[in-house]
Amino acid sequence: MKTIQIGSTNLTSSAVALGVMRIADKTSEEAQKIVETALASGINFFDTADIYGSGQSSIVFGQALKDAGVKRDKIFIQSKAGIILPNGQINGDGERGPRFDFSYDHLIASVDIELERLQTDYLDTFLLHRPDTLVDVNELSRAFTELKTAGKVHHFGVSNMNPYQIALIQNALGEEKLQIDQLQFGIMHTNMIDSELHVNMNDAASVDHDGGILSYTRLHNLTIQAWSPFQFGFFEGVFIDNEKFPELNQTLKKLASKYDVSKSAIAVAWILHHPANMQVIIGSMTPSRIIDMTKLDFQLTNQEWYDVYMAAGNTLP
Repeated sequence: MKTIQIGSTNLTSSAVALGVMRIADKTSEEAQKIVETALASGINFFDTADIYGSGQSSIVFGQALKDAGVKRDKIFIQSKAGIILPNGQINGDGERGPRFDFSYDHLIASVDIELERLQTDYLDTFLLHRPDTLVDVNELSRAFTELKTAGKVHHFGVSNMNPYQIALIQNALGEEKLQIDQLQFGIMHTNMIDSELHVNMNDAASVDHDGGILSYTRLHNLTIQAWSPFQFGFFEGVFIDNEKFPELNQTLKKLASKYDVSKSAIAVAWILHHPANMQVIIGSMTPSRIIDMTKLDFQLTNQEWYDVYMAAGNTLP
């Protein structure tokens, strides 16, 4: 398994992480098998969030780690907070969502609850879950400082934020550097690359929706964590073996045959081939698919990378 350094930290983790959002409905035996399979496949980084399964995902995952006898210092655990769902637990102010909430009270409480669910004393990384336009950055800084000082969180990051949103928060944090931006990215979600390739053009691909986030993360040494790497659109479906994308699947099939791996492994390798030091978050809860997705003992060529990009319906200027 390829490894990456997370941001500017000294954390060297697997380039593929396992997102456990869908582990909530698994039995204890199934959850333990999922964790054990991930570890055997070289994954040592796990991603969850306080809202996944209404908290049950973290509970099941935490118990699975215990059942599997996993030593805490051998893995990295990441969680996220900041989303209040419409039917979610009533917040400290007595209101339900939907909304985003980066308040001091909510973030402190969310981390404490997650630590209890996960049966651990600390999170290796903690992310703000999407942007909150009402964020008080000074209050946010106070929360991060307290969590870091107490040893409850070692490193921080964000998700789905553009450069100026990151810069605003980073300015308030001072010496405490943000390390991660978790963004949707994959073969069929390439907006951040499209606009870089179509600079000074007037076609649809030239529209920069994200403020140059790809170059920004590279300049500031933030790790992009690519979520939903097999999805097209916004949770519209999986592109692999989807009849809507015959040319792409033919190209993936050809490469999968060449390297004797699955199409899913090619899709993961395609992301990891980019020099931006990305980490791919897979979310499968099927052990055999986890194994298939992590057979990555091969290297795509630059031409093959572009072949896949073009087969997905993209163009070059």
